[in-house]
Amino acid sequence: MPLVHVELVEGRTAEQKAGLVKDITQAVVKNTGATEDRVHVIIEDMKKSNYAVGGKLLG
Repeated sequence: MPLVHVELVEGRTAEQKAGLVKDITQAVVKNTGATEDRVHVIIEDMKKSNYAVGGKLLG
């Protein structure tokens, strides 16, 4: 059971997330031989106020 955990800064649409999940699933199937129904993808949205780059919070 491949498990892929993706962390993103909030703001992506449901359509963007669906496309990402589809592409990740296809890549895992191609490279591991797992079947689509065994690939698990978790998307975690992070609030901009909880993420920093270069010492500065994004939100």
